[in-house]
Amino acid sequence: MKDVRRPIDPRSDRFMDQFKMHMRARNLAFSTEKAYCYWVLRYIRYHGKRHPNTLGSQEISKFLSHLANRRRCSKSTQKLVLNALIYLYREFLKINITELNYKISSKPRRLPTVFSSSEASKIIRLLSGKYALAASLIYGSGLRISEVVALRIKDIDFEMNRILVCSGKGDKDRATLLPKSCTQHLKRQMAIVQSLHSEDLANERGSVYIPTAKSKTKLSSRQEYGWQYLFPSNSVIIDKTNNIAGRHHIDETVMRKQFKKAIKLASINKAASTHTLRHSFATQCILNGMDIRTLPQLLGHANVNTAQLYLHVAELKQRPVTSPLDALFDRSYLLPESKLFKKLPDTEKLTILSQTQASSS
Repeated sequence: MKDVRRPIDPRSDRFMDQFKMHMRARNLAFSTEKAYCYWVLRYIRYHGKRHPNTLGSQEISKFLSHLANRRRCSKSTQKLVLNALIYLYREFLKINITELNYKISSKPRRLPTVFSSSEASKIIRLLSGKYALAASLIYGSGLRISEVVALRIKDIDFEMNRILVCSGKGDKDRATLLPKSCTQHLKRQMAIVQSLHSEDLANERGSVYIPTAKSKTKLSSRQEYGWQYLFPSNSVIIDKTNNIAGRHHIDETVMRKQFKKAIKLASINKAASTHTLRHSFATQCILNGMDIRTLPQLLGHANVNTAQLYLHVAELKQRPVTSPLDALFDRSYLLPESKLFKKLPDTEKLTILSQTQASSS
């Protein structure tokens, strides 16, 4: 269970264990905890496994410059690393960090890859069962793959025609669109989950992981149907936190593998992933006239300016622009009543007329 916090012995004197407990005491999101731990470890290893107490502003600047120069990381990644190290020193170690002097990453931001409607349809049709439904929800609701696999029964609201995304990126909740075309497929999947859950309860293994705050106040919630995952795993696992048997959700890796197979079968030669479906959702929403201020709310973007990327992609698709090269080889745009057409030789007039008739038919 990659998205579930593992228990830490409060008596542990290991540096990283204490760092994790410090973040958990301040209710940082688990995704933030994992990211901060990853980059702090990279920072320590980069400096020969020296203890952070022996390092300071100069070493931080050197590491950040290394990421920009050698690793070619993006500005957003460099900013994440900076936040992790500032938290390490100022909040955890209580060491003041003076002015930093490092090279800011110059890696340009790329336009997102998107699928056309026909490409998205082809990929989804090549998937089957729960994988086709999961891909449909990513494309139809703009979900991240981590959000779609973690959906629970209670998150699907047919009455309000919406999907609730709980503890999404940044540990934030939001609501997004529920595609009407998925209604019957969702109800069928829910029936499968309910049948499986009833069987698990009969075998005393119908529990599921729920957020820590909720589990402390009401342990019986673990066995409620509403808390069950919409896409449960095929196997039963033991929650090491309390040794309770139950099912987690399907793994993101499995979903990605199925999607890669579908892209290959569809003969789509794009650098695409499941996230491309989310980009395609955003682009199609703009093409369909959605307000640029509404889109970030559906996507869960903290920065409204991120939606400008999709706006640019949509504008390129909307503009009826013709390349000047096409005019050199296609003269069917000449109309018979134009002065230029009348000056052409008879043979060229016949050729253009035949091209015009062929294109119109």
